[in-house]
Amino acid sequence: MPCSLANALAVLALLTTPAIAHSWVEQMMVINPSGHFTGQPGYPRNNTMRTAPGFTDLLMVHILPGQGQPSIEQRQAPSPNDIQNVQPTDPMCKKTQQSQFQSAGSPRLKAAPGDMVALLYEENGHVTLPNNQPGKPPNRGNVSIYGTTQPKDDDTFLNIFGVWNADGTGGDKRGKLLATQPFDDTQCYQVNGGPISASRQKEFPHQATQGSGTDLPCQNDIKIPTDAPSGKPYTLYWVWDWPTLPNVDPGLPKGKAEIYTTCMDVDITGTKATRDLEDRQAPSSGGVSNMAIPAYVKQLNAAPAAAAPSSAPAATPAKLAVAPVASSPVAASPAAPAASSAPPAPAPVASNAPSVVTVTVTATPAAQPASQPTTMVTKAAPAPASQAAAQPPANSMPPSSLQIAAPVV
Repeated sequence: MPCSLANALAVLALLTTPAIAHSWVEQMMVINPSGHFTGQPGYPRNNTMRTAPGFTDLLMVHILPGQGQPSIEQRQAPSPNDIQNVQPTDPMCKKTQQSQFQSAGSPRLKAAPGDMVALLYEENGHVTLPNNQPGKPPNRGNVSIYGTTQPKDDDTFLNIFGVWNADGTGGDKRGKLLATQPFDDTQCYQVNGGPISASRQKEFPHQATQGSGTDLPCQNDIKIPTDAPSGKPYTLYWVWDWPTLPNVDPGLPKGKAEIYTTCMDVDITGTKATRDLEDRQAPSSGGVSNMAIPAYVKQLNAAPAAAAPSSAPAATPAKLAVAPVASSPVAASPAAPAASSAPPAPAPVASNAPSVVTVTVTATPAAQPASQPTTMVTKAAPAPASQAAAQPPANSMPPSSLQIAAPVV
């Protein structure tokens, strides 16, 4: 019996999904002092669950450089990790995430000042099938997480990325860099036929979840500043810098800048002293899928959470160590984090991994004065279906720009 066009397209979609799937923060969880997740999950702004009818990645993905920018071959002075073609007006947040709006059933995370928080996202084969995208860094790029109590709907990418620093003295001083960590947390995996996936499935078995199934989401772990004011949302900007390095992919001899962002808010509720500490410290079930990355927790517990910005001069941007791309699909050692607040990658270096080459990249974006350098720094389980839908406050209804008929990338 001949295959219908609809069936053929469905098969094609299944075959091509790993190659076109992207990543974004899908869920947040509070981490208790023992390293387990606790409480109820929180979600990004204007979230759409993977389980929603008609779901597509385009509803949640925000990629830079944006569409309509000059082609990669028109770039000048390419670098291994860059923001070439990102324009001064390009927004930090996707159009549908530029205001503090929560969709029904996807409430904000609730956390106290000083709480550790996990940001969860699916790796979608970017980690376990590295040969699908030639020229990508072995640590699959770096993630930088910025925090602020003074977000703006029109926040631009170049005014924040590589500009806000850990001291809160960079740029307009409205926010700070909370952490820079590898995209690959050395545990996460998509279940597929690749050797990295097979190895990690053995090392990190876990119970399947409704949102991620048998896949184990990746995570970045941060600490909410101790001085975050109670009763006011604390905004997080998640930036994944995932460049294609030059002279690796024959189709991209100059390389390619590729950056993804997710914007989200955390409701700061009370203080640690007023929280139910006994409940927060109680170990949770679920195994590795319900735990933070141990190395991240160790470092977060060793140092106090960041305090308010001081009047000290801005710190000099950190140097970035970039490892060459491995020629085999084995997991390579992650690159060194780009900021002092970043925890070290917990993965051991494979015996056949190449040596690390340090590359210092400093550029000046179009939106910044020439005297201010910018250092280029290079999945998540939705809540169970039974979770009650949260009603957004009356003053946070979506503006007309969010009521779209088609996905906005």
